[in-house]
Amino acid sequence: MIPSLSMQIAKERLGAGRMVVIWILLGVLTIFTSWGFSDSRATFTSGYGLDSAYDILFASTAATIWGATLGALLISFDGVSRDRLSGVFEVKLSQPMSRQKFALSLIIGHWGAILVPFIVLNLLSVLIIWHRIDDLPSIQQFVMYIAASALLVLWWTIIQLLASSWASDMGLSIAMGMGVWISFNLLWIIPTAVIAAISGTGVDDLSSSEFTELQSLVDLFNPNGVYNNMMEMLLEGVKRSISPIYVTISSILWTLVPAWLFIRRIQRISP
Repeated sequence: MIPSLSMQIAKERLGAGRMVVIWILLGVLTIFTSWGFSDSRATFTSGYGLDSAYDILFASTAATIWGATLGALLISFDGVSRDRLSGVFEVKLSQPMSRQKFALSLIIGHWGAILVPFIVLNLLSVLIIWHRIDDLPSIQQFVMYIAASALLVLWWTIIQLLASSWASDMGLSIAMGMGVWISFNLLWIIPTAVIAAISGTGVDDLSSSEFTELQSLVDLFNPNGVYNNMMEMLLEGVKRSISPIYVTISSILWTLVPAWLFIRRIQRISP
């Protein structure tokens, strides 16, 4: 029952008008970034060269974080609140299906709706990189990229569904989701700098090994930071500042804890 309901939700979302905006947003960020970074003259400001296909995929993670996470918010902002306002949610909860399975269907359906354009465009970006530099990521690197990106989209989908389940209207749902998004994307440097100051780590040189290690640890509490750490695990020529074990544990927690909170919320929600 979960697969059929998830498929139905995904089809509804894929057919929504907002998908046009999401396709354009993801297309511009994903394809243009891959094309630009595959230029042989492109380098990081630190001087690190983009010498392989995976280097370019890693450099493109900034576009992934912005495009995919915003897409997840646009897909899921009314995942619960709209049906609650219209009274449809009460009808759905009265169906012969446990609330736990219904919550899982909501997660999988909304996640699948954003995952379809994301994977299609990323496959296209890999082909662009292949055309531009005649190099492809290894199977391990490609699987890591797709898996890490899919997890990032999943985390943000659940976060927005949680916001939608708590919001009294769709406007509040958008505001809550965007507030969390801004905090993790734009304001995260503030708690990182505060923790660095408290721990005695200098913030005058943000490229120092001490600050980089601290930042990697603090990023474990940020879904975008965990994604970046996962992508960095297979990056050649870069010394990792944090153990892969911590990154793995953090990714598991970011998958299970928000999902558990959302399922618990649906089980207790009053239509």
